[in-house]
Amino acid sequence: MTPRWLAVAAVFALAAIVVVLTLRRRRRRYVASVRIVDPTDSTTVDSEGAVRSVQAAELTMPRETLDAIWTPMHLERLARTYWRFLSRCTLGLVRVAYTPRERFVVLVARPLVLLRFQAPEYEMDDRRGVVRWRIERGLLVSRRGRGGNGYLQIDVRRSDPNAEGWVTAHVEVEVASFYPAIASGISRWVYANTQSRIHVVVTHGFLRSLARLDLAESRVGRYARDTVPEGPAGVMPDPPSVEPPAPPGVSRGSTRR
Repeated sequence: MTPRWLAVAAVFALAAIVVVLTLRRRRRRYVASVRIVDPTDSTTVDSEGAVRSVQAAELTMPRETLDAIWTPMHLERLARTYWRFLSRCTLGLVRVAYTPRERFVVLVARPLVLLRFQAPEYEMDDRRGVVRWRIERGLLVSRRGRGGNGYLQIDVRRSDPNAEGWVTAHVEVEVASFYPAIASGISRWVYANTQSRIHVVVTHGFLRSLARLDLAESRVGRYARDTVPEGPAGVMPDPPSVEPPAPPGVSRGSTRR
């Protein structure tokens, strides 16, 4: 089976799992209220085949609740929460592995790398936090989309508190300049009705899950301390690279994030 058809088979398998788990959503304690607020034309494809997809939600909560997690450490934990949700909603079939310089979204295990990203970039100030992964390559990426021009990012912006002391965190998950292998190798219709729809369903599930504010512990811990000096333009500098011990059954340089 060629890599192109492997990608298609993976997409259909994940679609079935996501549908089942969406129907079996469990009720849990909510800390914030969540409202999905996707922009109009949230998924677009330009004339050259580049996809831009934006899903967004507004989380409303007491000001002190947001203040307590408005730190670089919690931004990193939000990033980890995204990957944890992806793994959970696919019953562990999709996992995230990492090296000091890259991140891999794999189907079960390497070498079935669906997406390969550069290490995440972080920006944060008192109003906005961003984590961005630049897309390198992978089974789901066409040749034209390789090299780090496209990206996946989570962008969080906070409002001023209202008279009752409530604030809103606007959270966007954006994929931009992404060239899907299915669209270029098979058809845009197949991409739009499989991989694209799965991405939207999974992202909406992730955004709704943030109502619990159950942020996962980072596997990397780059910003384990809340006090991190900001560099130029609000970009937080990387601390010295220290690779944590590999968990049982995973070789060094290929552990989950």
